[in-house]
Amino acid sequence: MAVRVNQFADWKQQGQPVAVLTAWDYMSGQMADQAGADMILVGDSLAMVALGYNNTLPLTLDDMLHHAKAVRRGVKHALLAVDLPFLSFQISEAEAMRSAGRLLKEAGAQAVKLEGGYPRMAATIQRLVEAGIPVVGHVGLTPQSVNQVGGFQKQGKSPEAADRILQEAIAIEKAGAFAIVLEHIPSKLAKTITATLSITTIGIGAGQFCDGQVLVTADVLGLSDWQPPFAKRYAELRNQGIQAAKAFCDEVRSLQFPE
Repeated sequence: MAVRVNQFADWKQQGQPVAVLTAWDYMSGQMADQAGADMILVGDSLAMVALGYNNTLPLTLDDMLHHAKAVRRGVKHALLAVDLPFLSFQISEAEAMRSAGRLLKEAGAQAVKLEGGYPRMAATIQRLVEAGIPVVGHVGLTPQSVNQVGGFQKQGKSPEAADRILQEAIAIEKAGAFAIVLEHIPSKLAKTITATLSITTIGIGAGQFCDGQVLVTADVLGLSDWQPPFAKRYAELRNQGIQAAKAFCDEVRSLQFPE
């Protein structure tokens, strides 16, 4: 059976961990789905992984729609969530509604993810949920704020910063999100947030005490030329792929390519 939003609350109560992977095209979506991921996220990390940007900011809503449509064609079981890219939801609640609606209507997304839990963003989340759009929140390191936070640094290290992140997480739950990503924060803080909230917490660089974990699939497969220190590589496909392609080139140039 295909995964549905309401299952996440049951899994939280049952203590069943949630596995989340990212995808950026048909093949990566199909692979993550067949591997058994519960949720597949078309994350704005594709700006770096698939499009070669230095951060996620250049990504447009049209970019996300293009990639999400391809992923949708490869996903049959997992819940498909899609990031709202920078400036597609911060300007106004109406703009957020239009952007999220397009992802559901045109790309077949079942949920959207957006960053931040400050008051105006919590109000935006509430408005989306009231309209029937499932939402995943995101606190801690929020990559779309990379210029404001001074790079991809761990967040919530001071008591004041930790309390702010906790309060944002609480606000996101109250606004109606069904899950929340906790990125690059101390494991003690992630444990506190997970124990405080009744919705599913999904960690990335946030330790072992979250209800689930997410990694960028390119990092998992060892395809990335750079990855954050908390991202475990489960294979080294980049090097293997380069060597396979080199073997092909060598055979062609030495006239050994088979007929």
